[in-house]
Amino acid sequence: MANEKLIITATTANSWIYPDVKNWPQTTDQLVEDVVKCYEAGAAIAHVHLPRGEEVEVVKRIRERCDVIIQAGMSSESIPMRNGDFEAKPDMMSIILNHHAEHFAQVNVDILHPLEELEEYCKKCKEYNIKPEWEVWHTGSYWNLQQLINKELVEGPQYLTLFFNWPGGTWSPPTFEEYMHRIRNMPKNCLYSVSTMGEEQIKIAVLALSRGGNIRVGTEDFPFIETGVPAKNNAEIVEKYMSISKYVGREIADPSDARKIIRI
Repeated sequence: MANEKLIITATTANSWIYPDVKNWPQTTDQLVEDVVKCYEAGAAIAHVHLPRGEEVEVVKRIRERCDVIIQAGMSSESIPMRNGDFEAKPDMMSIILNHHAEHFAQVNVDILHPLEELEEYCKKCKEYNIKPEWEVWHTGSYWNLQQLINKELVEGPQYLTLFFNWPGGTWSPPTFEEYMHRIRNMPKNCLYSVSTMGEEQIKIAVLALSRGGNIRVGTEDFPFIETGVPAKNNAEIVEKYMSISKYVGREIADPSDARKIIRI
């Protein structure tokens, strides 16, 4: 993977740990515009919390403006709550591989996602021709993924996002040791991105992009361009990591490149 082009995912949602910053889209029109600007800045994937009741329309509007890979977020919700996401037929869908246990100042999330639900996700994603994006919060996530692979419910390569420093019961430290632990225990035939909440984002992102991984950045994870300085918008955050990536010698994947790498 070291020579593979870098896939940048832009996450356009609100910040759970800095709720007062508010430099993310506040309306549907702003959301569509934000995604397009992230694409123009160099993001190949847009991680989008599609507004409920507007999923089909929002995906349609984004696709009319650009060919960014659309990744439907909100993996905390149950499958019935995400029927609109399936009907919108995004390119990818975020699916957590373990218990959702997150703790923020304004909201707590505590939801089980048993293996039976993951199996149903596999079947529905195949029905709607959607590529799963598997959220990995600890090595137990890998055990569940391996069961799905063993049952031949998913086709490789698997695309994973490794989460670090998200507060709650599935928290993991944003450290080199934890990063390497996650890499060493990863199942075969997997591609991965990293998502780090808080200012440690840059440390883990640089680790990943220098070692062949991919990165997810944006207001949901860390809404600042540097400590104490809010980004103007998500495109500015993408531009920052574009510059860092070029500096360390990683070529950037456009959506066409990313589709070939991920096999969408």
